[in-house]
Amino acid sequence: MTDINRFLADNIRRLREARNMSQQQIAKLSGIPRPTWANLETGTANPTLAVLSKAASALNVSIEELVGSPRSEFDFIPAAKVRIRKRQDAKLRPLIPESLPGLEILRTELAPGGRVVGVPHTTGTREYLTCERGQVELVAGGEHYLLNEGDMLAFRGDQRHSYINPDKRNVSISISVVCFAN
Repeated sequence: MTDINRFLADNIRRLREARNMSQQQIAKLSGIPRPTWANLETGTANPTLAVLSKAASALNVSIEELVGSPRSEFDFIPAAKVRIRKRQDAKLRPLIPESLPGLEILRTELAPGGRVVGVPHTTGTREYLTCERGQVELVAGGEHYLLNEGDMLAFRGDQRHSYINPDKRNVSISISVVCFAN
């Protein structure tokens, strides 16, 4: 059995059981014959994209979640193991322990007087910025926005943009959520 077949079998069974549904119930909900569903759960099926799509829809998950490496029930990541990226004058720290398709959530720490230039994302991407501590200035589309603690801003992430800490003494902390367009 290949990894993808094993992942699919484990994920489909785990997701069905978490919903307290029998194979017969989920087969009916999905429109997939029960014997086919049973084959998915044993890893002996070679499903089409249409079958995977029906199964994902019935379980209310993405196809990627069906065929990806199964997630453990809990993932504890000690602070010392969190990978902090450094980019220009900023430290970027993820706020969730797993990657989510189409979403990035970061805590940005800008050095006093520091600046980081954001890369324009794909067309239709939205960014959401919250100033958590200090001040952060966003420059985007020729506009300047100064955010103080607690202020929020939503903007198009598909344009040139920069984050600036206007304070020459204190660190600026902000939360950035990027919702990538499909």
